[in-house]
Amino acid sequence: MPSISILGAGHVGRVLGRLFHEAQAFEVRDIVARTKESAAAGTEWIGAGQAASYAQMRPADVFLLAVSDDQIEGACASLAASVPLAGAVVFHCSGALASDRLQAARAAGAAVASIHPIRSFADMDAVAAAFTGTWCGAEGDERALAVLEPAFAAIGARTVKIDAAAKTVYHAAAVFASNYLVTILDAALRAYQAAGIPEDIARELARPLAEESMRNVFRLGAAPALSGPIARGDMATVQRQQAAVSAWDPATGELYTALIPPTQSLAARKPHR
Repeated sequence: MPSISILGAGHVGRVLGRLFHEAQAFEVRDIVARTKESAAAGTEWIGAGQAASYAQMRPADVFLLAVSDDQIEGACASLAASVPLAGAVVFHCSGALASDRLQAARAAGAAVASIHPIRSFADMDAVAAAFTGTWCGAEGDERALAVLEPAFAAIGARTVKIDAAAKTVYHAAAVFASNYLVTILDAALRAYQAAGIPEDIARELARPLAEESMRNVFRLGAAPALSGPIARGDMATVQRQQAAVSAWDPATGELYTALIPPTQSLAARKPHR
């Protein structure tokens, strides 16, 4: 069984360590963290491995850098200075950074990659219990991916290759699908309240519209799911709404205005029946 050592004993490192251990995808070897106590807590949660410092790390087949984005390059350099990496695989799980941040490991003879699980790790127990089916964006050296993709498949993940040069755009996709969706829904709720509707009832008015739109997008695709005045070509209504929203709240008016051109482009792709 190939071995893995984990740098970083936070939520991602612990969850993946436990899953790899339980699936016997890897033998969990060393856990390195900022403090000895954190490393020890990581080994206890994972149920395997040994707390270690960089100086105490042993050679391994695979090294996971489960650290924050701003620590990846530094941790990689420290790893390369501490352990022989020729023939090893080194990877990180950042959604925003590509595997090219692991140049120190590559220069030391390792193959490098990035595997980004597309889900929240806030609740470690919950994500560990329901990891099967999780999509993971994967990019990097073919030798690294040849080792990592079967290991992630063993813990129930599904990997999809992504373009490393577009990694930031890839990560922005999650922001559009999650964060900015919330921002737009907040604008809808505030607009309902501006019309005198209590906030709790505003949520109930927006819910069926939002939920049905999302179901249609994932069932049919974005263009076929588009409805409303722009989809109908009713730009007179759009202009009245734009003026009214801008008069009510200028910042929300700017958001409304910014969404008109991309929605028009989307409407142009809508199939004609």
